[in-house]
Amino acid sequence: MRVQLAYGSDGLAVDLPDGRTTVIAPTHPPGVGDERAALRQALRHPQAGPPLRERVRPGQTVAISACDGTRPQPRQVMVEAILDELDGVLAREDLVILVATGTHRANTAAELRAMFGDWIVDNVRIVNHDARDAGSLRFLGRFGNDVPVWLNREWVDADVRITTGFVEPHFFAGFSGGPKLVAPGLAGLDTVLTLHDAARIGDARATWGITEGNPVHDDVRAIAAGTGVHFALDVILNRQQRIVAAFGGDLLAMHAAAIEAARTIAMRPVPAPFDVVVTTNAGFPLDQNLYQSVKGMSAAATVVKPGGTIICAAECRDGFPDHGSYREVLTSQPSPAALLEAIRARPRTVPDQWQVQVQARIQSAARVVMHTSYLSDAQLREAHLEQTADIADCVARHGSHATVCVLPEGPQTIPYLSP
Repeated sequence: MRVQLAYGSDGLAVDLPDGRTTVIAPTHPPGVGDERAALRQALRHPQAGPPLRERVRPGQTVAISACDGTRPQPRQVMVEAILDELDGVLAREDLVILVATGTHRANTAAELRAMFGDWIVDNVRIVNHDARDAGSLRFLGRFGNDVPVWLNREWVDADVRITTGFVEPHFFAGFSGGPKLVAPGLAGLDTVLTLHDAARIGDARATWGITEGNPVHDDVRAIAAGTGVHFALDVILNRQQRIVAAFGGDLLAMHAAAIEAARTIAMRPVPAPFDVVVTTNAGFPLDQNLYQSVKGMSAAATVVKPGGTIICAAECRDGFPDHGSYREVLTSQPSPAALLEAIRARPRTVPDQWQVQVQARIQSAARVVMHTSYLSDAQLREAHLEQTADIADCVARHGSHATVCVLPEGPQTIPYLSP
């Protein structure tokens, strides 16, 4: 059978064996007809608790947490829906929007206009969270599994705290959205590094689709619940980044409902693991470097047999990339096993090491072969990876009885082993 893989800007067609190849592709649910109406419904008829308007009194200060520019959240329409709902109750000067950057860089003025629209930027105060600015943080104690919690001071001091986000599977936190808009989104560096330390990231339950029992998500949830969120609004998006469904209300109940809806759209059960899994990182711009392509590998790792082969087709036009410490850390040890040992020996990690740890764990359990257009065989060997110029030939070398799974859109749909 011929399968079209999402690869770079143009895609890549691959011929794979009939009869023993399973293709797991995303569903493409249509967006809601009226996004504002869907959001208004979520604000007025929440999953749990009273409507938003009943939770805010005149004179109270309100902080809204929103995703930073690395995430495709429809911020403008979500914030506008909240402002419309609180019209006549909330004074504009009592509102602040906090961009939940986590440890990412601040968004520029031009990026904020693209994210929120001109009217919001011109009329509402917007603050980029800075995890490294001690003066902008407040210490709240220790939550969850002994996590020291520093949160944005403006968030903590607001009378009403509202999270906004979107929900999709996450490769070590289980699912995005919900409590992640508090921590790591608005947390201090010490808090983020603890949440993402080697022990938590290295736990087998820190993976796609698992929240309960996931040590990362358990602590994220404990922080949000322990420090207080007054209302939460999340959406689910389709491939065109249109809203498929909206959920509002008390944080944990809202997020649980959104997760179950997202799971039916973005995850697929399979009955048994496969000898070979062919994956991608969903094409450009998501496959522009090896660092991002770890997500495609991670999706494949959920259903490959121990010692099986993952073939990851990612164009990598931006190389490793060369900025940041990812390449330096990834190539610092002679093997994936040695990388894992070195990371586990450190009490804390820096952000690029989170990705390296996930990648090293995958490469310790399976053979990983890349198909790229911009990384040489020698460069990939530095990263303990192989390269193939011909995916079909690489699959054929596993023999006529090898079972094959294909994720043509990579982590856009996450397979998992059914109980």
